[in-house]
Amino acid sequence: MAESQLLILNEQQIQQKINRIAYQILEDNITEKEIVLAGIWDRGYKIALRLQKVLADISELQVILVKIELDKDASKLTAVAEPEPAKVKNKVIILVDDVLNSGKTLAYGFGVFLNTPHKKIRTVVLVDRSHKIFPISTDYVGLQMATVLKEHVDVVIDVEGQTDGVYLS
Repeated sequence: MAESQLLILNEQQIQQKINRIAYQILEDNITEKEIVLAGIWDRGYKIALRLQKVLADISELQVILVKIELDKDASKLTAVAEPEPAKVKNKVIILVDDVLNSGKTLAYGFGVFLNTPHKKIRTVVLVDRSHKIFPISTDYVGLQMATVLKEHVDVVIDVEGQTDGVYLS
């Protein structure tokens, strides 16, 4: 990472946040047998994979992983979900991303499931920057921090040759 970046969360702290979020998800869905973790590609999906692993270690809860690929720069929703949202109907859906900034990415992520019947939809973000433009709230948050708009939060997770970390620049 560049020298102008400040380490906010190290590898161990990221995993601690993911562990805590997994326990919160379990407590909130204690009567469920199966839930859906829908990770926004790519860092949200990587966090969803880690959540799935922790949930498998601490519970009998079955987790279906969904990968959502969004065109974040499009002016309208353009998304691909694998498996298709219809295959996870009538389940609890937990939308996972790395950073909540304006809320646009999570709003687009919700759009993927609008035509799919579900029990409830919840959100997970590792970092909430508190700069929402869209009316999006987070249900499970690793770290909530106030930043100025010109600052950038960079999440490095499962990148070959790099140590996991959350950086502010």
